[in-house]
Amino acid sequence: MQSLSNRSKVVSDKPMTFMEKLYLPAILGGMWITFTHLFRKHNTLKYPEQTKAFAPVYRGMHVLKRDEQGRENCTACGLCAVACPAEAITMVANEREQGEEHLYREEKYAEIYEINMLRCIFCGLCEEACPKEAIFLTDRLVPTEYERADFIYGKDKLVESMDYRIDITDRQSTGKRTEK
Repeated sequence: MQSLSNRSKVVSDKPMTFMEKLYLPAILGGMWITFTHLFRKHNTLKYPEQTKAFAPVYRGMHVLKRDEQGRENCTACGLCAVACPAEAITMVANEREQGEEHLYREEKYAEIYEINMLRCIFCGLCEEACPKEAIFLTDRLVPTEYERADFIYGKDKLVESMDYRIDITDRQSTGKRTEK
């Protein structure tokens, strides 16, 4: 029967010659390639002393932004969790109590906000889906850990502190964050 793609090849079952049975030409060819690689320029970096510059579109560690008064931008709308293809974001919404106006911008806030970094594929769809510009992917690397539970980042690791604000203006924007 003829194949539909017409890419079939005829396979022959011819016996190997004496030189092919010795594998000597193949071994010598492999050693020749190894010898030629000894004299090429190496592409490695001496990491602690030298670092490679990241591209401007690099997406790394997540951050939940605050406004100028120090209130959290996130209103727990859940659009970031819905947009996440890896289903790495989970949140529990709660309503703001009397006297918490200095903590949260809106009446609804994310009481629990967690990102499972082992599931996250760093696609940036959560960043694009957020209507309040609360979540961003920064240019920082995600720290390595030894335990799986340490890769579930809650608000304690995600919300930026007011003393150490993270600048996201150098990031390539999605269009809605640019100033015209």
